[in-house]
Parts: sequence; C-alpha cells; structure tokens
Amino acid sequence: MSRLIKDDNPEVDAQGQEHAPLLLPLSNNAVISHLKACQSLAANHSKDAFKRYLKVLDDAITVEISRASSNQESAELGEVQRLFRQNRDELERYYCGYLSEGFVRFKKRELQTSIGGEGDGTELSLLGHDELEETIAISSITQRADSYYAEPLWALNQRFAVLNGGEHVTEASNPASPIQFCESLRKSLKLIPLPPKTRQLAYKVYDQQLVGLLRVVTEEVNEYLKNHGVLPHLKYSAPAGAVPASYFSEDGEEPVLEDLGSAEGAEQAEGGEDSHEEYQANLMTAIRSLQDQLVSVGTNVPSGGVVVSSEDLMGALQSLQLQGGGDTPELGNSQVIPIDISAIVEQLHAKLQQDAKDGEVDQTDMQTIDLVGMLFDYMLSDENLPDSIKALLSYLHTPFLKIAFIDVGFFEQTEHPARVLLNSLCEAGSRWVGNDGTAQYDMYSKIKDVVDRILSDFESDVRFITGLLLEFSSYTKNIIRRQELMEKRATEKAQGEEKLREVKLRVNEEVRGRTENKELPSAVLLFLLQPWSDYLSFALLRYGEKSDRWIKALSVVDDVLWGVEPKKTEQERARQMELYDDLIVAIESGFETIGYDQIKGRKLIDALSSLIRLAMQSKKAEPAPAPMRDKLERIAAEKAGSKDVRGDGISPEEEQMVESLKMIEFGTWFEFEGGKRLKVAWYNARTSHYMLVDQMGKRVDMMSGLAMARQMIAGKAKIISGSSKPFFERALENIFQKLNEKAEAIQPETEAETEDAN
Repeated sequence: MSRLIKDDNPEVDAQGQEHAPLLLPLSNNAVISHLKACQSLAANHSKDAFKRYLKVLDDAITVEISRASSNQESAELGEVQRLFRQNRDELERYYCGYLSEGFVRFKKRELQTSIGGEGDGTELSLLGHDELEETIAISSITQRADSYYAEPLWALNQRFAVLNGGEHVTEASNPASPIQFCESLRKSLKLIPLPPKTRQLAYKVYDQQLVGLLRVVTEEVNEYLKNHGVLPHLKYSAPAGAVPASYFSEDGEEPVLEDLGSAEGAEQAEGGEDSHEEYQANLMTAIRSLQDQLVSVGTNVPSGGVVVSSEDLMGALQSLQLQGGGDTPELGNSQVIPIDISAIVEQLHAKLQQDAKDGEVDQTDMQTIDLVGMLFDYMLSDENLPDSIKALLSYLHTPFLKIAFIDVGFFEQTEHPARVLLNSLCEAGSRWVGNDGTAQYDMYSKIKDVVDRILSDFESDVRFITGLLLEFSSYTKNIIRRQELMEKRATEKAQGEEKLREVKLRVNEEVRGRTENKELPSAVLLFLLQPWSDYLSFALLRYGEKSDRWIKALSVVDDVLWGVEPKKTEQERARQMELYDDLIVAIESGFETIGYDQIKGRKLIDALSSLIRLAMQSKKAEPAPAPMRDKLERIAAEKAGSKDVRGDGISPEEEQMVESLKMIEFGTWFEFEGGKRLKVAWYNARTSHYMLVDQMGKRVDMMSGLAMARQMIAGKAKIISGSSKPFFERALENIFQKLNEKAEAIQPETEAETEDAN
C-alpha cells in the first residue's frame, strides 16, 4: 500500500505558522520536470566521466600489451584496443542512453535492476564462468559503492519516492544508484566481443571511475531536489575528502594504473561478498516476519490441541501427489489442465484435520503450506510463462510442498536443487515454448517428462531432484550453446546488411540534400539517384568517408549539378569547359567500377553531355515532371531501406511509440498475434530497424520501428515484461509485497481496536 512521504520538519512562515514545505502527491508535470532535470544532470556527468573512463582504459590496455607473455596475446589485446577506439562514440552513446532509460522506466514504475543483468534465469552456480565473474565484479562494485555512499543514496531514495507517488524506492529502483551505472556499462560492453581478462580489466578501471562520478551525481541530484522543495529538510551526511585507500584493495594487488580515472586518485578495487544470496535471505526473513505478524493479529491462527505428526503430514501430501496416477491429466491436443492451487490447499487442510486428534496443524507448518501455495499462485499469474507451461508446472505444487517440509533449506538456500530446478523449468518454458502452441527443441515434452517423473517417482529423497536437475541442465545447456551460435551468426549477418543499409541511407541523404528544391532534368535525377548512388555506396563502404574516392565521388555530384545550370559569363563557360573532360572520365570510371550496363551508361553520359552543352549556351533544360521525379526519389529511398515519414502519414501516437521502442533492451521478448514469441536480438539505432529472432535463435524479420509501433498500437504485438531475475526470486518479491499489503491493510483496524480497548 503506497504512502505519501511527509517531511517531519515543517517550515514556518513570517507569521510563525507551520505549514508543509511540499504538497503531495506532485502533479504529473512537476514529476516529469524534476525527472528530466535529474536525468540531464546524471547524463551530462556520465558522458564526461565515460570519456575519461575510455581514455584510462585505453592506457590500461596499453600497459597490459607491454606485459603480454606472447605475440598472440599482444595481438589479441591490440585488436581489443582497436575496437574500443573504433567504437568509442557508439559505446558512449549506448552507455548514456541506457542510463537515461532508467529514468524513463522509473517514471513508468518499471525500473527494478538486479545484479547479473539479463542472465538466463538460472542460479549463479549454473551460469557460465565468464558471466559468473562479470556478475561477481558488478556485485563487488555496487556493494562497496552502496556502503560508501549509503547516506546520500538513502536521501535520494526518499526523494525519488516522493516523485514515485510515495511508493518505496530502493537502490534497484533508484535511477541514479550504483547498480544503474554498472548495468549501463554491462550493456554497452556487449557491443564489443571481450575476452574474460580484458572484461575484468574494464570493470576494475570502472570501479575507480565510478567513485568520483557517484559523488558528484548524488550531490547534485540531491541538491536539485532539495532546492525544488522535495524534502528540503532531509538530513544526511555525505562522505568528505578523498576516498580512503581501504575502499580499494583486492588481495593486496597494485592498481592497474596510477590515478586510474578517479577524481580522487583512488587505488585498486576491492572484492566483496556477493549480495545475491543475502538479498533472497533477507526477503525470506521479512516474509517470515510478516507471517508471524499476521498470526499475532488473528490471521490464520491454528486451533489448540495436539498437532498433526510429521508422518501424517507426509502421508497426506503423498496421497495428494498420487491422486492423478502419477501423470498430468490431458485434454485434446495434449493440453494439460491446470490444477486449482486453492482447492489443493483446502483438501490438504481437510485431510490434516481429519487425521489430527483435535484438528490442529502446527503454526509453522501452516505458514509453509501457505507460502508454497503463494509461490505457485504467482507462477500461474507470471506473464513470462506461456499458459501451457503454467498449467504443467502447477502439478509440482504438492511435491514441492513435500520438499519444503522435508528440507528446511528449500526456502533458505538459493542453490537448493529443487529451487534451481524450478527456476530452470520456468526459464526453459518461457524461452522455448510459445502461446501459439509451438515448442522448440521438443521443450514442452521434456518439461512434461520431468513433471511426470516427479509426480510418479519422488517420495522423500531430494537427491532424486538433484539427478533430474543435472539431466535437465545438461539438456538445456547444449541447446543454449546452439541457439547462441545461431543467434550470433544471424546478428553478424544482419549487422553486415545494416552496414550496407546505413551506407545507402547516407548516400541518399547526401544526394537528396544537394538536389532538394532544385528543378532538374530527368537525366540528371536518373544519373544521381540510380547508378551514381550505387557508386557512392561502393566508395563509402569500401574506402570510408575520409577517403579520396568518396570525396571525389561527391564532387562529381556537385560538378554535374553546377554543370547543367545555364552559364551567363565567359568565365563560367571557360570553367565548365575545363571540368567537362575530367567529369566525363570520372563518370565512365565509376560506371566501370560498379559494372553498370554499358549501353545504359553511354546513353546517360550522352544525355548529361547534351545538358552541359545546353547550359553553356545559357539555356535551361526542361525539368523532370513531378510524377516522374517523385517516382525516382521514392524508388531511391526504398532502395536505401527507408521511407519518407512525411509521406507515410505517421501519427503523434505512432511517433511516441517509435520513441518508446528506442529504449527497449536487447533480449526483449514480444508476443505477436496468435501467440508467436520473437526476441529483439539486435537493434540498429541509425536505421531504426530491429532484428527479431524466434525461440531457436533463427532470424525471422528485420522490422522497422514504425512497423513495430503500428503492430503494438493495433494490439497485434505486446512486450513480454521479462526479468533478469530467476523465477524463485521474483516469486518471493511478489509474496513479500502481497503479505506487506495485507499487513498494512489490517494495521489501522488493529490500532483502532487497541485504542477502543484502552
């Protein structure tokens, strides 16, 4: 239940009357204005800091090259350094873009960033070695930064909560917290293939850069919000002076470089404990506390008497597990019927009361029953999971309730095999099964087989679950490797095609920019928009925009346009005569380079020669008819892979949706009409085209942003609100939220009853 945040220090006006310094909630316009200002502060400082970071990282790589133990290692590091230099602007744009996106997602109340980023939904122990090291590095950086800047970040959380309508804000949902900066770096580094050693170096350098960046961002954003009346009397202490040497220390290592980009001249980064398990442990502690709190105020209080024995409890669970004969019941077309979790819980309660002497179930057992019930209730509402997988996995409720009673570590240990198996099954279901009835790699049958085996064979030995986990993980890991390889190849191919598309767009823009608002003969338009545009594309793609080939090719465009204009002076005609021969030679050479049809080429050259001679006589040729010109320009634009938006009738709603789509992350899943799921594997910001792959990693489409926007507005496509967190962690967060809302809802009633009693 959201609450308005109130300032405990009211202001006093000239008459000595107290009044609240801020009226809450803020208007939507005020919130947007404040968020834009905070976003601008963070982005501007981040841009400057990222430039320094790349410079220092470049120096650090140079040092590593000098220390290389072999020519091969030196060459590999040199290639990485070249890629960083070549993609410097793109890295900076992506880094700042992802950071700014956090403020947009915060406004939409969608920001909830976790350590580990996109992940694959499995526990850390099942991650690849490189991903695990990256997760640990980010965890260490954020943990130290959170601790060092604890008070300024706490103040930011409180102030951002005001902008969030009073809802609680944590570091995960604070758009200016350390995890947001680290996540922006993680995503931007995906642009460059980095070997593990260089990736570690990149994070070590960033660790030292982040300290200075956080100091100025937290100070200025807090100061801005304070000056604009957002909790102006909030008291906190910011760390002063240089960062102590103890902040940076990792097993006594020396700094990568002296003064490694930190404004304070900070030294080396310190390793820290991973907070992943700690976070989930804290969640469970809070959930248990809320359950106890609800019991204490009269919710779910068991009756007095002799409790049900553990043997009776396990017997009742085993009976429920085997009620279906060990297999998931099916309808036609192998559609599994989902079970009613609440009905199962009621059956269990009835069975236990029947077996108990006085019908009592131990309070802790009741809480466990309710907790597992809420876990599977969340599963049935999880949008990530296709309906068929929800129904299938719902049958694991009773076996997993048994596990929760057999092994108390089920809810306490993030790496408990049953938890990891459930995470893996959910991840596999959302990744390879669609709502359109398709299942890649026979995944639906594989998951069903696991569920059936648990229902029929699992009794009380958790090692049985461990065996299933190992078997299923081995199966999915092989699939993941194949899928990633297919997706990588598809991305590389698309990037090559998009590079050509970018070149053609650039050429079309150059030609259109020179011909716009000029009346030109048909031959000139045909020459510039067709064969010479092809030659320009060749020159730009092969030699680059700083090459003589590209510059001379553009000068031909300028010379042709100038040459067909009527000449009025002898000086102009003399210059035209000087240009003529060289111009014709350049055109002939260009046609030959691209293999242009000789007959068509000769006709075009003859037509251009006639136009130039006509201009020398101070005569103007007939301009191309408007329909012909429109047709030639439209063909050229479509050939370049773009459409004239002005002629495409884009509405404000479509334009807004196109802008929103620019903020989505790689790996975002869309569900299209009919239930087909496709993932954005890559996005070309220059051409606004999205590469969509299916659940096998196979390229399906290269869709424009406008086409996607129109599909979404028409209700033919929707974003699947995925999460980088494993299923179990998401479920615990949901359970905590529901219990907390329930506790808050009954708190006023309890307080009122207490006052009446007094």
